Amino acid sequence: MLTVNFSPFPVLKTERLILRKTEMTDAPAMFVQRSDPRIMKYLDRKPCETVEEAAAFIRMITDNLDNNNGISWAITTHDSDEMIGSIAIWRIVKEHYRGELGYVLLPEYQGKGMMYEALNAVIAYGFTDMGLHSLEANINPDNAASQKVLERHGFVREAYFRENYYSNGKFLDSAIYSLVTPHK
Repeated sequence: MLTVNFSPFPVLKTERLILRKTEMTDAPAMFVQRSDPRIMKYLDRKPCETVEEAAAFIRMITDNLDNNNGISWAITTHDSDEMIGSIAIWRIVKEHYRGELGYVLLPEYQGKGMMYEALNAVIAYGFTDMGLHSLEANINPDNAASQKVLERHGFVREAYFRENYYSNGKFLDSAIYSLVTPHK
């Protein structure tokens, strides 16, 4: 069975980005992310209505981290410590060496290759440092940008579920993408 330990927290650095631990001081930035209709359009969850809801989300992230059940990074640039997005490996199924990716990026940073760069670092961490065998991403099928960035990383669509998710009074479809580590 997979054993993970996220202590000390792994800060990941790329050419333009620093992926660091999400802190309670990020609650206002998390609120902006999780209340922006352009972002929430594809998350298929109820948007945050208060900074306290964003803080509760950060507490959940911290609990997952402390219990080694998932890891989430705040995405920042080398120029600023302000959170511009987040990326996580969560829903880790340790007996199957598999984790699920989740990620968001503020709209003003989209289309610049930043999520591609962040995913590079997190995928490498997941396979090399964590010892995962596979990663999956569950996306809204209408999210073409997410589909594109996953496919650029070699993810393959494994499944398409019709109306398997209920959110905001509607049944929605899901597409599942996966990437299996190259065998050594």
